[in-house]
Amino acid sequence: MKPQIVLSSPYLRAQSTAEAVCKASGLSEGFSGLVIDERLREKEFGILDRLTRLGIEQRHPELAASRHLLGKFYYRPPAGESWCDVILRLRSVLDTISLHYGGKNVLIVAHQVVVLCMRYLIENMDEKTILAIDAEGDVANCAVTEYAFDDEKDRRSLVLKKYNFVAPLEQEGTPVTTSPDNNVAAR
Repeated sequence: MKPQIVLSSPYLRAQSTAEAVCKASGLSEGFSGLVIDERLREKEFGILDRLTRLGIEQRHPELAASRHLLGKFYYRPPAGESWCDVILRLRSVLDTISLHYGGKNVLIVAHQVVVLCMRYLIENMDEKTILAIDAEGDVANCAVTEYAFDDEKDRRSLVLKKYNFVAPLEQEGTPVTTSPDNNVAAR
């Protein structure tokens, strides 16, 4: 089913992807439009932005120690966010979708931690489960995560249909990038 509304992170790469999807899909009938939503931006890494784990340990050993003590899920770097902060933003996004777009097919174009935190919320996961999924590997660029309503539960429960699905890109001969984004700090 084609989306009737497309929500996108304000980051340029996400917006470009959302616009390309809208154009390539020929969305018109029943399409409400593209909505840029700042709550869908990637996790803010603060002063750790663009640093690898090794870079953090070398430049900010005290922050690396704090992160190790608190854990990836709860650690908030200076001027940054924790996964919990992202989850709070996304709870609001889900409320907005329910209130304004209920019953419509919604496409969200976002980023690594946002995709994982959405899974955490929609699938009612615990911290250990979502961090294990994160440890399995990065969310691929332009990968699809798809949910559908569970008809057996009268359209109240979403069920995961696809995760990190890149076959359409591969079918078109588009290389799936394996290079991580620049801001890979504290993943």
